[in-house]
Amino acid sequence: MKSIHTLAAIAAGLSLSLTATAQEQATTASSTGSHRPIPPSDQMFRKSIWRQVDLREKQNKPMFSEGKEISRIIIDAVKRGELQAYKNDSLTSTFNAQEVSSNMSYADAEIKLTDEEKAAGFSESDLGGGSDDGWGTPAPKKGKTAAKTVRQPKLGANGKPLKDKKGKTVYETIAVAPPPPPKPAANEYRPKDLYEMELKEDMIFDKKRSRMYHDIKSITLLVPSTLPSNVSGIEKPIGTFKYSDLVKVFRNNPQNAIWFNAENDAQHKNLADAFELWLFNSYITKVSNAGDSRLDDIYGGAQQGILAAQQTAADLVEYEYNLWSF
Repeated sequence: MKSIHTLAAIAAGLSLSLTATAQEQATTASSTGSHRPIPPSDQMFRKSIWRQVDLREKQNKPMFSEGKEISRIIIDAVKRGELQAYKNDSLTSTFNAQEVSSNMSYADAEIKLTDEEKAAGFSESDLGGGSDDGWGTPAPKKGKTAAKTVRQPKLGANGKPLKDKKGKTVYETIAVAPPPPPKPAANEYRPKDLYEMELKEDMIFDKKRSRMYHDIKSITLLVPSTLPSNVSGIEKPIGTFKYSDLVKVFRNNPQNAIWFNAENDAQHKNLADAFELWLFNSYITKVSNAGDSRLDDIYGGAQQGILAAQQTAADLVEYEYNLWSF
């Protein structure tokens, strides 16, 4: 009888242990965006790394093929409501579809005179036709429009039109406010313009499997700073996406979410497989540190940051090598 109670207690303990482990893994995946989370108890080494991905590079062009750009796949999924966008890689606050569309839009630039036109004697008053319409006919004077007033039936206290003694409707003339100036048109960037991404990963050495893993957490889509329409001159984040959510989107859209195989059209790969196999090139921009600073900020410039990124990548490879040497 005692042995039966003992076996029951052991079974209950194992069940609770497995439930706790499963709950821990599920929570980790949902909160960090990891597709295949590694339990903290199995992590001997972990380092958070941020990488920049330029989709114009030769090695990255397969995931940026014409009509099937990864940026197009992501944006279309957000518009369909299939993918949730976040404000940053902490993955706590969200963007809705309208905010994402606003983040990837720009306004038409105002028409201004060039230096050559100013030197030729033109002024701002000449914009929009100036003093004539270009054919000698005087242009309408600014501030004077064809209709500033309008006649309409005069309404009484009951809201109905008033009538005079002869039964005719009484009209009144009222001033009409000029319409507000039109706002510059907002235009969305083309998917081909959005060639910058930032990838956040945890580089983890799993002591149970004795190997290093690149555990991708999130991917941020950026408006490049080099676009002429990006007047701010800095990279602007459109939205950050959990990698686990992106994998679902890629798997659910196998016809479009492809890594293009230029050598064999029968062997295109899914974008999820391309990330798993690390079929892309990137460079490190930040490694977790107490100040949360990027490499170019730490080393004092973009050129020094690039050199530091190469050194950091080499140091991480050497660290993994040393784990097997000692």
